[in-house]
Amino acid sequence: MKSCVTIALVPSIKTGPWIYWDDLETGMHKAAALGFDAVELFTASADAVASATLTRLTQELGLSVSAVGTGAGKVLNGLILSDPDPEIRAKAVAFIQDMITFGAAVNAPAIIGSMQGNATNGVDREQALAWLAEGLNTLGTFAEAKGVTLIYEPLNRYETNLINRLEDGVNLIESLKTTNVRLLADLFHMNIEEASLPDSIRRAGKLIGHVHFADSNRGPIGMGHTQMDEVAKALSDIDYQGYISAEAFPWPTPDEAAQQTIQSYRQYFNS
Repeated sequence: MKSCVTIALVPSIKTGPWIYWDDLETGMHKAAALGFDAVELFTASADAVASATLTRLTQELGLSVSAVGTGAGKVLNGLILSDPDPEIRAKAVAFIQDMITFGAAVNAPAIIGSMQGNATNGVDREQALAWLAEGLNTLGTFAEAKGVTLIYEPLNRYETNLINRLEDGVNLIESLKTTNVRLLADLFHMNIEEASLPDSIRRAGKLIGHVHFADSNRGPIGMGHTQMDEVAKALSDIDYQGYISAEAFPWPTPDEAAQQTIQSYRQYFNS
């Protein structure tokens, strides 16, 4: 398992759960200095960061890019994969395809979280799920052609009414035609929805392709009540080999949150 810290480059979402903000180069230098293996990026679009710049920084600093987030498609552009309007769904797919291409240049998968959307405006949940599955099939196949997986994230009930638990995420993924989609196990969302974090992780097993490392209050691990020793044991039991990425609020400051995160990572995964 490899350590990772998040960097957000979208000033209009300053209340979001990311550790470093605004300045890619400074954030990556700080991540490297603390000993993180990788960074996860949240950008406004696929062209917000030049691929050549990102490649140069990863090579200079010895960092990988674990994943790229697609949430700006919804936050900034109102695009979701379950929208009743087929034109909006098509634009959502195109936005994510661009993000997949951006990430693939540095061997990083794209994450679909908030862009899954909701069943709203009188739309039946099963219909919304069918539109979501259609989008995931298209995007999973597209990502495979680019040499990367696609990461799908169940969210808590306050953020979506589609898929909230890992078990439901497994069922969705297993229903797809593509075999190139993996689950994101976000510990914050799981603290709300799962009866047992370690049991849910063990049941999802090899379908887990990414982990978001945040405590029960979405602060850095160690600032809430998540029983991380049990979670770490479950990840070891399924032989998880991916990134442990801190998508957490920068409490009390970004630098202190990053330091708390790397210390917690070493406590639970390098002990």
